[in-house]
Amino acid sequence: MEPGAEPMVEVDEIECVAGSGIRGDRFFDFKPDYKGQITFFSQEIYEKLCEKFDVNDKGTESFRRNVIVSDVNLNELIDETFEIQGVTFLGTQECAPCYWMEQAFHKGAELELKGNGGLRAKILSDGILKIDS
Repeated sequence: MEPGAEPMVEVDEIECVAGSGIRGDRFFDFKPDYKGQITFFSQEIYEKLCEKFDVNDKGTESFRRNVIVSDVNLNELIDETFEIQGVTFLGTQECAPCYWMEQAFHKGAELELKGNGGLRAKILSDGILKIDS
Protein backbone atom coordinates (compact mmCIF):
# COMPACT_ATOMS: atom_id res chain seq x y z
CA MET A 1 0.00 0.00 0.00
CA GLU A 2 1.30 3.45 -0.89
CA PRO A 3 2.19 5.77 2.01
CA GLY A 4 -0.72 8.00 2.84
CA ALA A 5 -3.29 5.73 1.14
CA GLU A 6 -5.24 5.26 4.37
CA PRO A 7 -7.30 8.40 5.10
CA MET A 8 -6.61 10.41 8.24
CA VAL A 9 -9.73 11.16 10.25
CA GLU A 10 -9.73 13.85 12.93
CA VAL A 11 -11.86 12.94 15.94
CA ASP A 12 -12.67 14.61 19.26
CA GLU A 13 -11.67 11.57 21.30
CA ILE A 14 -9.98 8.19 20.99
CA GLU A 15 -10.28 4.99 22.99
CA CYS A 16 -6.90 3.67 24.07
CA VAL A 17 -6.82 -0.07 24.76
CA ALA A 18 -3.86 -1.40 26.76
CA GLY A 19 -1.65 -3.65 24.68
CA SER A 20 -3.78 -3.24 21.55
CA GLY A 21 -3.73 0.38 20.43
CA ILE A 22 -6.44 2.83 19.45
CA ARG A 23 -9.83 1.26 18.82
CA GLY A 24 -10.68 1.78 15.15
CA ASP A 25 -7.09 2.53 14.08
CA ARG A 26 -5.62 0.46 11.25
CA PHE A 27 -2.86 -0.74 13.60
CA PHE A 28 -5.25 -1.87 16.37
CA ASP A 29 -4.07 -5.34 17.50
CA PHE A 30 -1.44 -5.15 14.73
CA LYS A 31 0.94 -7.57 16.46
CA PRO A 32 1.86 -8.57 20.02
CA ASP A 33 3.98 -6.06 21.95
CA TYR A 34 3.83 -3.55 19.06
CA LYS A 35 5.97 -0.48 19.84
CA GLY A 36 3.73 1.91 17.91
CA GLN A 37 0.31 1.31 19.46
CA ILE A 38 -0.05 5.10 19.54
CA THR A 39 2.05 7.92 18.07
CA PHE A 40 2.52 11.49 19.26
CA PHE A 41 3.71 14.61 17.42
CA SER A 42 4.62 18.08 18.62
CA GLN A 43 2.52 21.11 17.69
CA GLU A 44 5.65 23.25 18.08
CA ILE A 45 7.62 21.14 15.57
CA TYR A 46 4.72 21.44 13.13
CA GLU A 47 4.69 25.24 13.52
CA LYS A 48 8.48 25.42 13.12
CA LEU A 49 8.30 23.45 9.86
CA CYS A 50 5.45 25.59 8.53
CA GLU A 51 7.53 28.69 9.17
CA LYS A 52 10.77 27.25 7.75
CA PHE A 53 9.15 26.05 4.52
CA ASP A 54 6.49 28.80 4.32
CA VAL A 55 3.76 26.14 4.29
CA ASN A 56 0.23 27.35 4.97
CA ASP A 57 -1.87 24.66 3.29
CA LYS A 58 -0.88 21.48 5.19
CA GLY A 59 -2.17 20.39 8.58
CA THR A 60 -0.66 18.20 11.25
CA GLU A 61 -2.34 15.21 9.62
CA SER A 62 0.46 15.35 7.02
CA PHE A 63 2.73 13.67 9.56
CA ARG A 64 0.32 10.76 10.13
CA ARG A 65 0.64 10.70 13.92
CA ASN A 66 -2.28 9.87 16.20
CA VAL A 67 -2.07 12.59 18.84
CA ILE A 68 -0.76 16.16 18.64
CA VAL A 69 0.66 17.55 21.90
CA SER A 70 2.05 20.91 23.03
CA ASP A 71 4.75 21.90 25.50
CA VAL A 72 6.26 18.40 25.68
CA ASN A 73 9.74 17.23 24.66
CA LEU A 74 8.71 13.89 23.18
CA ASN A 75 12.29 12.61 22.94
CA GLU A 76 12.58 12.83 26.73
CA LEU A 77 9.73 10.28 26.99
CA ILE A 78 11.60 7.49 25.20
CA ASP A 79 11.93 4.58 27.67
CA GLU A 80 9.76 6.49 30.15
CA THR A 81 6.29 5.81 31.53
CA PHE A 82 4.01 8.85 31.35
CA GLU A 83 0.34 9.71 31.73
CA ILE A 84 -2.03 11.87 29.72
CA GLN A 85 -5.64 12.38 30.84
CA GLY A 86 -5.43 9.33 33.10
CA VAL A 87 -4.09 6.98 30.40
CA THR A 88 -0.62 5.50 30.97
CA PHE A 89 1.91 5.04 28.15
CA LEU A 90 5.47 3.81 27.70
CA GLY A 91 7.53 5.79 25.20
CA THR A 92 9.34 3.26 23.01
CA GLN A 93 11.19 5.15 20.26
CA GLU A 94 11.20 8.12 17.94
CA CYS A 95 8.82 8.00 14.99
CA ALA A 96 11.61 8.18 12.47
CA PRO A 97 10.69 10.39 9.53
CA CYS A 98 10.65 8.80 6.10
CA TYR A 99 10.85 9.89 2.47
CA TRP A 100 7.05 10.23 2.44
CA MET A 101 7.41 13.50 4.38
CA GLU A 102 8.91 15.01 1.22
CA GLN A 103 5.59 14.50 -0.60
CA ALA A 104 3.17 14.82 2.29
CA PHE A 105 4.54 18.07 3.70
CA HIS A 106 7.43 19.68 1.79
CA LYS A 107 10.74 18.85 0.15
CA GLY A 108 13.34 18.87 2.92
CA ALA A 109 10.92 17.85 5.66
CA GLU A 110 12.45 14.40 6.14
CA LEU A 111 15.85 15.87 6.99
CA GLU A 112 14.34 18.58 9.21
CA LEU A 113 12.36 15.97 11.16
CA LYS A 114 15.38 13.80 12.04
CA GLY A 115 15.36 13.70 15.83
CA ASN A 116 11.92 15.34 15.95
CA GLY A 117 9.66 12.91 14.11
CA GLY A 118 7.43 12.24 17.09
CA LEU A 119 7.11 9.44 19.61
CA ARG A 120 5.94 5.86 19.30
CA ALA A 121 4.47 4.39 22.47
CA LYS A 122 2.76 1.40 23.99
CA ILE A 123 -0.55 1.87 25.77
CA LEU A 124 -0.33 0.53 29.32
CA SER A 125 -3.83 1.34 30.60
CA ASP A 126 -7.27 1.68 29.03
CA GLY A 127 -8.87 5.09 28.75
CA ILE A 128 -10.19 7.89 26.60
CA LEU A 129 -8.13 10.82 25.30
CA LYS A 130 -10.11 13.94 24.40
CA ILE A 131 -9.13 17.09 22.57
CA ASP A 132 -8.39 19.83 25.09
CA SER A 133 -10.70 22.75 24.48
